[in-house]
Amino acid sequence: MMSGRLTSLAIALAVAAMVAPAHAATIEITMENLVISPAEISARVGDTINWINKDVFAHTATAKNGDFDVMLPPKKSATSILKKAGTIEYYCRYHPNMKAMLKVEP
Repeated sequence: MMSGRLTSLAIALAVAAMVAPAHAATIEITMENLVISPAEISARVGDTINWINKDVFAHTATAKNGDFDVMLPPKKSATSILKKAGTIEYYCRYHPNMKAMLKVEP
């Protein structure tokens, strides 16, 4: 009788572990020397992007589709949480040659 309960408990715990949501990740994207790094990265809905400006002048992370527009003063950082899936091309409004792509999966 006890063995059956332990087996049932072990199965229940295994199933619960499989259906538990994954933990959201924090992804760092850096702007330094007029370059966005990494230029292409994948993330998931719910992940946090930590935008880091290491330059001595301001930058933005501006999505071409309007999903976000993050202002980054010199030597500062900001965060945003990804809310929907899709491929997002973004750039710096002040330095349009700074371009990157963010692939957000469900």
